[in-house]
Amino acid sequence: MRVKFKALRATLAPVSLIKSASIVSLLTLASRITGLVRDLLMASTFGVSAMTDAFWVAFRIPNMLRRMFAEGAFSQAFVPVLAGSKETDGEEATHALINSVATLLTMALLLTCVVGVAGAPILVYLLASGLKPEGFDAAVLMTRWMFPYIACMSLVALGAGVLNTWKNFAIPAATPVLLNVAMILAAWQGAPWFQQLGIEPIYAMAVGVMLGGLLQLGAILLAMWRMGLAPKIRLNIAAARAAWAQPATKRIVHLMGPALLGVSVAQISLIINTQIASHLAVGSVSWLTSASLLMEFPTAMLGVALGVVLMPQLAAAKAANDADRFSEMIDWGLRLVVLMAVPSAVALITFAQPLVAVIFHNGKYADADVVQTSAALMGYGAGLLGLVAIKVLTPGYFASQNIRTPALIGIAVLVITQGLNLLFVPMLAHAGLALAIGVGAMVNALWLLVGLVRSGTYVPRPGWARFGLQVIAASALLAVFLMWANGAFPWLALKAEKLKRIGLLALLISGSIAIYFAAIWATGVKVRQLLRR
Repeated sequence: MRVKFKALRATLAPVSLIKSASIVSLLTLASRITGLVRDLLMASTFGVSAMTDAFWVAFRIPNMLRRMFAEGAFSQAFVPVLAGSKETDGEEATHALINSVATLLTMALLLTCVVGVAGAPILVYLLASGLKPEGFDAAVLMTRWMFPYIACMSLVALGAGVLNTWKNFAIPAATPVLLNVAMILAAWQGAPWFQQLGIEPIYAMAVGVMLGGLLQLGAILLAMWRMGLAPKIRLNIAAARAAWAQPATKRIVHLMGPALLGVSVAQISLIINTQIASHLAVGSVSWLTSASLLMEFPTAMLGVALGVVLMPQLAAAKAANDADRFSEMIDWGLRLVVLMAVPSAVALITFAQPLVAVIFHNGKYADADVVQTSAALMGYGAGLLGLVAIKVLTPGYFASQNIRTPALIGIAVLVITQGLNLLFVPMLAHAGLALAIGVGAMVNALWLLVGLVRSGTYVPRPGWARFGLQVIAASALLAVFLMWANGAFPWLALKAEKLKRIGLLALLISGSIAIYFAAIWATGVKVRQLLRR
């Protein structure tokens, strides 16, 4: 009874959107900080080589499948149906739905892991056939070790969808920290230990990934158990048939079809880009990976946080037929995206080398690696606004259980992105791949926005033109300051003076934030009022 009361209290507790988004953002910040420590340690320990390319290829395979199935098609189909069931059918029926979905998902994952481990050489070849022989063999071995990570993360995605629907955003947002901590321990302690044993040190990172996946799954299951929402999984044919018989379960599977098409488009683009990068200069995969990790910092801090918070809220508004609330939440999310993503994009484009130098330029990470990573980061920065906006716009479709439209848009954008690769890669090499992704993301976001407006789902509130000009003016001032800061200090030459370089970067970032928000305030934007809205 006590557990059920806690679950009911968690359901009824009033949580504002900005408070929820702030919780997710702060915990995502903790995740990104530990992620930066992880990446810094990896860069210093392993540098850039064929073996690091092999690890990132192997790690990309379960991550790609995680984004396609767990956080992609499954979450996009599961969360709206779950939120609608909670809104209209009550908690008992919703808990039965959770049990059914968890049973079917677990059985599917067991089969997937067996097939994935057996087919690792094929997966690596499809993703990066250009790896050198020693790198290819290492990537196959690490793929087999890490493939069960997809099972852990798929169950984590199920638990996160449940917890977010019950307005418990903290635990799902905090679990990525556990993966980063496990990988930090692997690089710090595991790699030297492996080397002493005569084992390739990079293999320690595969062990760290699996440990991190198990820790994340344990944290999610514990949180669900404490709220009385832990799924009851039964692995037998009768249980599977009973689970499949539920209409809501069939609805989720039906929605996963177009959702899988939509997210697969993005992953197909990733496969093509990784394949192209594997045929470019050695280190190209690692340079792109390092740049994407930095790019994901603002994407996760704002876009993912807002997307996670908005999805169940939009689904509930749709189930209640509250069109005004639905539109207003999208408008609020987009204004925050513009307010934060535009200056972040300016920073990635004008201040790329200092960011890369301070974070990665240690140990075996050479000057040339900094230059090449910075070029890729600038390419990603050109599309940052689109990459973040997509996280807010797509829930506007998914909450209405319209997964087909984003999927079709994604297919068209895939064609556009690969066409841009033909133009950019010959001129810019690996940085051209990043730029093509950035431009494609801008096209994708604009297309999604136009679709929501034309359908009447989203009606922009007054004042957007003035707001846009205010943000552009403040960002222009920020760009001038960052371009000066980029050229005023010898960022590469300061490699030996780590603390001085870190302190200088911290001071300049603090100054940048102060300049931008002072300019925003001077133009008349009431940030506090926007956040409270």
